[in-house]
Amino acid sequence: MRLHNIHYATLVLSAVAGYCDTVTFVAGDTIFSAHVTGNFIVFAYQVIKGGDIQAWIKLITFPVFIIAVMCGGWLSKKSAEKERLLLTEVLLLLTVGILAYFYPESNNKGIMYLYVMIVVFALGLQNAFGKLFSKATYGPTTVMTGNVTQASLDIRNLLIHKTIDQVSLISLKKQAIAITGFLTGCVLGALCGKEFGLKAILAAAGALLLCYFTESRSNK
Repeated sequence: MRLHNIHYATLVLSAVAGYCDTVTFVAGDTIFSAHVTGNFIVFAYQVIKGGDIQAWIKLITFPVFIIAVMCGGWLSKKSAEKERLLLTEVLLLLTVGILAYFYPESNNKGIMYLYVMIVVFALGLQNAFGKLFSKATYGPTTVMTGNVTQASLDIRNLLIHKTIDQVSLISLKKQAIAITGFLTGCVLGALCGKEFGLKAILAAAGALLLCYFTESRSNK
């Protein structure tokens, strides 16, 4: 049961991160919400292309992310239940989805940036969750670079050994869960972000809420 829960948590959290990252990029002025350092690249590109003041707003994601991670550390100290971080993330994403439904971001750029920053904060909590409770998942769920690196090393080990390396095979399967979840989330995020805008964040809140209930039930 415990192994099944880690499988599920890794898949869902990775999918949520990929989904939110892509929705905010598509519907939120090309801002990454999970992989915030990617905003540095977009910012630099827009500056050399003659971008206006709005390009500088992307840099705000960095302090927002840092504050979110610090708050995640504080929340984990206040309660030993790791699910509290996930519940807080759910509430933030739910807030964005509901607000975007009643007050669409297309009507006001300022509102759009506010919604995006809340999503950045929420994903900052998920980043903190991955660091503080590393055994809850198979690896990072918000940025896939490390997982792809490990998967590549595992593939190499499997190719050079004459017999199946069980350790590498198991590790590869674990990384595949996170990478597949993230990629699936990205594709769905692109489609939903284009169609529904930031209202699409509601779907991520729903998926994460199911993950929260699953984690809570498994720890009782």
